[in-house]
Amino acid sequence: MSGAPRHNCSQKCPVGEDGGMTKHFEIGRTGVRLPQIGFGSTGLGSIPQIYGYEVDESRALDTIRAILQRPDGFIDTARGYALGRSEERIGQVIRELGGWPEGRVLSTKLDRDMESNRFDATQARRSLEASLEALGVDQVDILHLHDPEYAADLSEVTGTGGALDELFRMKEEGLAKAVGLAGGRIDVLMPMLRDREFDVLLTHNRHTVVNVNSAPLIELARSKGVTVLNAAPYSGGILAKGSSAHHFYVYQPATEAVLGPVRAVESICSRYDVPLGALALQFSVKNADIASTICGATWPQHVDQTFEWADWSIPGAVWTELAELGQSQNDPEAG
Repeated sequence: MSGAPRHNCSQKCPVGEDGGMTKHFEIGRTGVRLPQIGFGSTGLGSIPQIYGYEVDESRALDTIRAILQRPDGFIDTARGYALGRSEERIGQVIRELGGWPEGRVLSTKLDRDMESNRFDATQARRSLEASLEALGVDQVDILHLHDPEYAADLSEVTGTGGALDELFRMKEEGLAKAVGLAGGRIDVLMPMLRDREFDVLLTHNRHTVVNVNSAPLIELARSKGVTVLNAAPYSGGILAKGSSAHHFYVYQPATEAVLGPVRAVESICSRYDVPLGALALQFSVKNADIASTICGATWPQHVDQTFEWADWSIPGAVWTELAELGQSQNDPEAG
């Protein structure tokens, strides 16, 4: 497992009186306290072309309610998720509750224009304004610049007066308590993380039981004191449902090359009677460098199941065999 982020359960996994994982992590001096587990909302907008199934409005709203019923509920969304539909559905529940409930954490992201891929300061401002309107809030806890690797011209993002400058201006204006960088390709993210003083980094699909492509990025964030969020530990669902039930990996149909490592992990889980999803989740949660793990959820039952998996007792032999198996360090979205 050369290059894989380390695991240190003794530092990251305290158990509360209720038997659950109760540790929280404060982002610098922002006042934002993160639970160890949050929930992503990409699928809540219903995107069957990348998940393989529909999510109707009623089911999505019930899932959002289930997350926010928790006193430390954490929802991560983005303007671009399902062309704004994810934020709109979250906003419906926020309005139903009479506003964003105290103690919960709300995170969203600035997105490029999805037609032109324009991502300058004007587009960043437009993205935030649309998010605040859809969500029905005046401020978010965390605001990320999202997927800069897809910008038509990266200089629109990084140049003087660009989208990144606008992101930090939004924090100064009190529109976000903490600002971060969220994306996939580490070759694009590393220079930005190195040059700017972000509060948070969000990496997705790149610290899982089959892939640790984000290891250098996480190490850089750790060295700078930047809080790390790890999203998509299930790689779009296959590492929760299993390869026989789900055929998408990182938002595309799974190939035989992808299925091989997944099946090898499934074999370990089968021998020790451990749910694949529990191992996938704890691989992230137990990492001392990761403050919070953001999991997909598209049914209310997924919320309770996530915490059951987080508390699942996994024999040490499972971790030993997983370490011997190793993880790829290649870009899971390459090609």
